[in-house]
Amino acid sequence: MQKPYVYVTRKLPEETLAELKKRAEVNMWPHEEKAVPREVLMAEAKKADALLTMLSDKIDADLLKDASSLKVIANLAVGYDNIDISSAANLGITVCNTPDVLTDSTADLAFSLILAAARRIVESANYVKEGKWNSWGPLLLAGADVHHKTIGIVGMGRIGEAVARRAKGFDMKILYYNRNRKPEAELSLDAEYREFHELLKESDFVVSLAPLTSETKGMFNREAFQSMKESAIFINAGRGASVDENALVEALKRKTIAGAGLDVFVKEPIDPEHPLLTMNQVVALPHIGSASVETRMKMAELACRNISNILDGKDPETPVT
Repeated sequence: MQKPYVYVTRKLPEETLAELKKRAEVNMWPHEEKAVPREVLMAEAKKADALLTMLSDKIDADLLKDASSLKVIANLAVGYDNIDISSAANLGITVCNTPDVLTDSTADLAFSLILAAARRIVESANYVKEGKWNSWGPLLLAGADVHHKTIGIVGMGRIGEAVARRAKGFDMKILYYNRNRKPEAELSLDAEYREFHELLKESDFVVSLAPLTSETKGMFNREAFQSMKESAIFINAGRGASVDENALVEALKRKTIAGAGLDVFVKEPIDPEHPLLTMNQVVALPHIGSASVETRMKMAELACRNISNILDGKDPETPVT
């Protein structure tokens, strides 16, 4: 009997695919830092029983309509806004993601951005490497304290709660805004709910971790930044499209806010000439929220198990509902 065919859209460690290869023919795009071209993905989808995809792969109705054998799409991410969920459901295709296994790694990265932006870590490291450090000065590259400040978390899901746990270790006051109140988190984390603009007004650090929806797209706009303190630092480890980047550039140039730490952007990879990359008060990272070796291995293994389960007629571990 012919084995089912699985296409993987980015190079993954062979050991993460070992179990899947025992029951399926697996073909993989051979590059790690180069996305699979659209035409290749379209051709592979037409013959695939399963796709293991990245957040950068656009899985839309046009691609799905010709994917007559496709049974499952396993996205190597928590988010899945790159996939037309409705079209997939109508075609009986199961969509899976990789939640939980990346929660703590992403929270570590988000809090690292808080520290890096507040204490001017990247700017200071470059200052030394560029040979500019000639003497010690009382206010040389002085940043802002993080301890005892107020953090406002927008999107209090698993990662938001993990960031709040880290904030408690810095004796921070924890505010949050979420689509739904989280009474258990309020009790366990001593977190206080605020409406969106009230959170912006009160917070020293505003951390965006919200998923991308019609409500959150562009929610950090000019009005939002104008609501924040002049000393506030904006952190985005959620979705790039939740931010109006022109409004963010304007807010930073006019010193409406003090700085930003960004792991995600509207268009990725970001243009090297983008104004955000010219500013010392911006820490910019290449979407590495979950990028620890341990976590990325676990994500790949979970995606493969989801595919195997569907191909074997079993329920997947983490279906998107």
